[in-house]
Amino acid sequence: MPATPATSPIDLGLDIEKMEKVAFILKTTAHPTRIGVVQLLAAHPQLSVSELGERLGTEQSLLSHHLAAMKSKGILSSMRSGKNIYYALKMREVIDVIQCLAQCTFL
Repeated sequence: MPATPATSPIDLGLDIEKMEKVAFILKTTAHPTRIGVVQLLAAHPQLSVSELGERLGTEQSLLSHHLAAMKSKGILSSMRSGKNIYYALKMREVIDVIQCLAQCTFL
């Protein structure tokens, strides 16, 4: 049986630093609710937890868990105003990664 040639990795033009950043973004946003939050905050400078919950149809307790996780990883920032907490995208590169995924032909 002939030996199969070794396959070489496809060169996507990504350096190690960029691959690590993309992997970090994908791991941190790997949930439909988190992707929805990113999409909403890409379109609006900031939204309150209740506004996000209404638009996503998500319970506030579950949403707060996702928001806290994304904030702790540096993806989001928050600001308190009275009883409301407003969130905004802190790491704008997340939008580019989500947009790239949205353009995949197999999705």
